[in-house]
Amino acid sequence: MAALRTSDMKKLIINADDFGLSGGANRAVIRAHREGILTSTSLMVGGQAFDEAVSLAKENPGLQVGLHLTLLQGKAVLSPQELPGLVDREGNFPTDPVMTGMRYFFRRSLRREMQREIEAQILRFRETGLPLSHIDGHLNIHMHPTVFAILAELMPKYGIKSFRLTRENLAQDPAMDGTRRFGRRLDAFIFARLAENCRPVLENLGIFYADEVKGLLNSGKMTEEYLLKVLDCLKPGCTEIYFHPGCLPDPELSAWMPGYLHEEELAALTSPKVREKITQQGIQLGTYRGGEYNDV
Repeated sequence: MAALRTSDMKKLIINADDFGLSGGANRAVIRAHREGILTSTSLMVGGQAFDEAVSLAKENPGLQVGLHLTLLQGKAVLSPQELPGLVDREGNFPTDPVMTGMRYFFRRSLRREMQREIEAQILRFRETGLPLSHIDGHLNIHMHPTVFAILAELMPKYGIKSFRLTRENLAQDPAMDGTRRFGRRLDAFIFARLAENCRPVLENLGIFYADEVKGLLNSGKMTEEYLLKVLDCLKPGCTEIYFHPGCLPDPELSAWMPGYLHEEELAALTSPKVREKITQQGIQLGTYRGGEYNDV
């Protein structure tokens, strides 16, 4: 039920992932919202700076907050004793995305643990008292077939009405360097197939999703120069662009995402050139709030 498919308006949701991961991530998210174009963020409820993130979100009610579901490269909400097949003794999920994805797909015995943990993350978010604007996932784990099947059961139960349907048109990727050519193609192909699996279920459940999501193919390198090119080729309809801004030094950001340009992404989100481009193009900023696109 992606809205605005026939509209000539260009509607844009600007989201920052990893809110709650660390102090550096939190500071960047709030600065990008207060001083820039950021309209939305996704909260890691198992992050070490979760409590701080919740307090900051309540101080900035205009910032819409969704759940950044985490099932790898992070810490579980439930205890290790409750999740013996998913986490180590300290409650940490595995770090390798490919191997973890294969385990989650082929080991059916893990499904019950995954369902308990996913539901626990939803409940921890609800306990904050913040309105839950949408759901997405760390490294887009929410699109994994097993994870998505669980979410399809839980989203109606908890009134979750918006979902990041991650997929990006490779032909319109304005990448300026020759890096990750194969990786970009592979990501575009994989997530196009995953989206085909998710879309009819979302339609049946009446869950909103954007017409396109950008940030997948150039993840961690959403610089001002790149963003300006993205805005130039933005299509009518509703688009989400997601970022990973951060304030350095920050040990957590450096450990998990050593190659990401966190401060450059923050600079893009607060850039006067970007703001001017949005105005020139007649682009309307908005959020996922309420299971539909909402202007800010």
